[in-house]
Amino acid sequence: MRQCKGWSALLLVLLGLGASAQKLPTRDEGLFQMQIRDKTLFHDSSVIPDGAEISGYLFRDTPKRYYFVVEEDNTPLSVTVTPCDAPLEWKLTLQELPEEASGEGSGVPEPLDQQKQQVTVDEGTELFTYKGNDVESYVATSTPSGLYQLELLSTEKDSNFKVYATTTPESDQPYPELPYDPRVDVTALGRTTVTLAWKPTPTGSLMGQPVQYCVVINKEHNFKSMCAAEAKMSTDDAFMLAPKPGRDFSPFDFAHFGFVPDNGFGKDRGLVSNKISRSYTIKPKASDIQKLCIGNKNIFTVSDLKPDTQYYFDVFAVNSATNTSTAYVGTFARTKEEARQKTVELKDGKVSDVFIKRKGSKFLRFAPVSSHQRVTLFVHTCLDAVQVQVRRDGKLVLSQNVEGVRQFQLRGKPKAKYLIRLRGSRKGASTLKVLATTRPSSKQPFPSLPEDTRIKAFDKLRTCSSATVAWLGTQDRNKYCIYRKEVADNYGEEQRRREQNQCAGPETRRKSEKVLCKYFHSPNLQKAVTTETITGLEPGKTYLLDVYVVGHSGHSVKYQSKLVKTRKYC
Repeated sequence: MRQCKGWSALLLVLLGLGASAQKLPTRDEGLFQMQIRDKTLFHDSSVIPDGAEISGYLFRDTPKRYYFVVEEDNTPLSVTVTPCDAPLEWKLTLQELPEEASGEGSGVPEPLDQQKQQVTVDEGTELFTYKGNDVESYVATSTPSGLYQLELLSTEKDSNFKVYATTTPESDQPYPELPYDPRVDVTALGRTTVTLAWKPTPTGSLMGQPVQYCVVINKEHNFKSMCAAEAKMSTDDAFMLAPKPGRDFSPFDFAHFGFVPDNGFGKDRGLVSNKISRSYTIKPKASDIQKLCIGNKNIFTVSDLKPDTQYYFDVFAVNSATNTSTAYVGTFARTKEEARQKTVELKDGKVSDVFIKRKGSKFLRFAPVSSHQRVTLFVHTCLDAVQVQVRRDGKLVLSQNVEGVRQFQLRGKPKAKYLIRLRGSRKGASTLKVLATTRPSSKQPFPSLPEDTRIKAFDKLRTCSSATVAWLGTQDRNKYCIYRKEVADNYGEEQRRREQNQCAGPETRRKSEKVLCKYFHSPNLQKAVTTETITGLEPGKTYLLDVYVVGHSGHSVKYQSKLVKTRKYC
């Protein structure tokens, strides 16, 4: 009993806590549960509580020491250290108890500085050393009573870590147990998906503890611990907590919160200047790393990946009650390449029908046989808008979004080749007609179009039974057909776009909807406008008006539809 008191007294001396110090946690279960719930007991403390995982922070090249008391001889002991940001060097030693601290001295207390010096001079018996970034443990079935010191050092950079120590390793199950085969397997591989499978941990099925799985995906490397992945994901240093009120701040705490200690502060407390000047930089958000917690499933498909890209996959079994975790043996895989698209060859003056999947792309190639000064590109989108890009001999000469009908004039070059990329809409699939030609407009299968394909309605000329409209023409003589259709009063532009295929010609309309067809052109483009009055309408009704221009070979293009409403009272 005297020896136990000696260990406790010695630990209090080492920590400088004095007579008002906290009571050390023991495995008295009621007291242990009360203490472990009170995080203030162990914040920034050098005491490792028995049976609980603690988090800590190391400055580069600055060792940190923790202490752990074993009160009785022949006690099992397990100490686990988890590096997070960087490899660590750590050493576990058993400290010898000085005779003056054994409880059998003269009763006259020595000065505090002298007691500390006696303890720190003795390096103790070295039990275990390790250097690396693996999760490593020291396990002994029987250890002598005494004061155990754990010293940690990070030589690469400032780093986070976790420590777990227990004198009851057989009954404690802090970390989920791995199955006999701890590997993560890739069972299916696609261009944007990877399916993973792993064997379940026996901790959940056999021991009844609450366990879930978390999957971490990134493009750099596998992680050996959950805290290593979380440190990479965090915009701040992981596990860096603000001290509780009433505790002294260190120089780093002041720098962390944006304050720079003045010289007086440093002198009063004997602070080392190099710690004050240590810069604190916020890490950038790692956008290419994901953590997904998926419950107790042991098969999972990762989606929304990029084609032909290598990814690293890690699975962690997490004890939901204690938030401790164990890493499976991670894996990596490269997603399949994007399917090589077949390039469609365009023939001079021939119309090509093109279908594009939602968010898909199509490539068209146009290689005129003869020398040419100009290329006319005609794009007629039937449904949603598409993005059109044209490269002439590899140089980008056109990039525009096209909705409806567009005609582009491209400057030609001898023996030039044109690559046309069409990118579909995110809303849905796209269909369109494409024509590329070096021929004069009079010989094109599609009719020539004005730049403005809107239909103009004259509000002052509206009556209860008629509506007057106008549209632009060209210098080429073309056939124009006008159609009408009665629609509901709440018929809007969005409904019109959803219901109508812009590539459908007048042959798809009912005969009763036809108003008339006529030929029109004008040598003077300034005067190339025609009007038409549509009669036989009903009062207070809404009508959808369409004008089709028909080319010499029968191909037609529809102008932008126009909604008109007759007057209700005349």
